[in-house]
Amino acid sequence: MPKSLLARTGRADISSRRPERVFSRRRFLLIVGTCAVLCSAVLAFTPWIGSIDIRWARVAGGLSPDREIFMIARLPRVLFGAMVGGSLAVAGVIFQAVLRNSLATPFTLGVSSGSSLGAVLAIWLGLDLVLLGIPFLPIAAFLGAAAAMALVFLIARTREALPTFTLLLAGVTLNFIFSALIMFMHYASNFTQSYMIVRWMMGSLDVVDYGTLLKIVPFISVALAVLIWQSGRFNPLAVGEDWAQTRGVNVESLKRTAYVTSSLLTGAVTAFSGPIGFIGLIVPHTLRMLAGPDHRILIPASFFIGAAFLVLCDTAARTLFAPTEIPVGVITALLGGPFFVILLKRRKGSLFL
Repeated sequence: MPKSLLARTGRADISSRRPERVFSRRRFLLIVGTCAVLCSAVLAFTPWIGSIDIRWARVAGGLSPDREIFMIARLPRVLFGAMVGGSLAVAGVIFQAVLRNSLATPFTLGVSSGSSLGAVLAIWLGLDLVLLGIPFLPIAAFLGAAAAMALVFLIARTREALPTFTLLLAGVTLNFIFSALIMFMHYASNFTQSYMIVRWMMGSLDVVDYGTLLKIVPFISVALAVLIWQSGRFNPLAVGEDWAQTRGVNVESLKRTAYVTSSLLTGAVTAFSGPIGFIGLIVPHTLRMLAGPDHRILIPASFFIGAAFLVLCDTAARTLFAPTEIPVGVITALLGGPFFVILLKRRKGSLFL
């Protein structure tokens, strides 16, 4: 690779550190399969944990309080947590690759702030409606996320290009603007509205049913299918745009597809859960340090580990001080932060490659 090209990208090719690894199905099955088994074990185990003891015989035996607790209160919450955690982890992987920024998260480009603004506006205006069987609050949150995505795209786009640095700056700027509007509406709200705003902004998995799961599954399935299909192209893009172009990647098309798909994925789950941070940062980096930077493995593995991580955090949130629940975002930070610091110290530096 010419030195001038390295100077422009500001980053050495992955192959300059180690031979470029040919995709191995055996390695893929080993890593992704292990993550899938771990996730399945967490999903099978956690619905049985709670402040009220339930038994398998009473759950399987027909109508009983144990069956109601398991099927209506715990199981949909666990499944929803898995969808949210997996989606945010995958979005983190993609944004870090597209922006080539190790601190990028699903909320870096204003999607979360836009979703929060939509939800807060609905609360502030008292829009307590139901459309097509869906409460207006998550609809407003999703519309806010979509509007934020469109604004960032329109601000950053220049002719046929989507400059990464401009995209990042546009997202950060809109984050500040949306946060200011949220603070204004919070300040101008009454006590009830203020409580609802704070509660939604903390993020939660407690208000969910099977209907909600069915509504977000199509968004998650389509987004994951698109990202996994394009996964091999994120490897050269993560190194640099010039390098990706030399490997035959249509960089601008890939960036647009990745940005829109990941933003919609984030918006779809955040609309129902509220903003839950840290998952899109710790899970991708942890897997990158343990399993390598190959996005063909990283994307599906991140979904499984992100799902397991958030479900475990939510289980801790609803049981540690039962019957009082801790906001799950507090648990993700308290558990994830120290673990991430330990991994970082052991690796001594490189987060991204």
